[in-house]
Amino acid sequence: MMHPKIWMILLLISFFIGMLHTVSASGNDIIELEKRISSFDDPKITVQDLAFFLMTHNFDAKPMCDYVELNLNGTVYKLVPNGKKPGLCDISPAIS
Repeated sequence: MMHPKIWMILLLISFFIGMLHTVSASGNDIIELEKRISSFDDPKITVQDLAFFLMTHNFDAKPMCDYVELNLNGTVYKLVPNGKKPGLCDISPAIS
């Protein structure tokens, strides 16, 4: 059996590694979003399809009538499927 101090050290190391991963991921969310939506073209993508695609990649996306509302680090964006243009959608800040 391991000494309790070793367990505590391992637990703290795991905790800090987890925190570093979270910090690095949150700083690149807009870059990650842009990569995801520009890496594919789908002229027939629907609002529901786009929201599902984003949610499967851990984005906080919600389908609305004709656009997807995306909350990214407290900033809300409006994503509209863009038909035959390159990428999956157009991004703009949501206006309340």
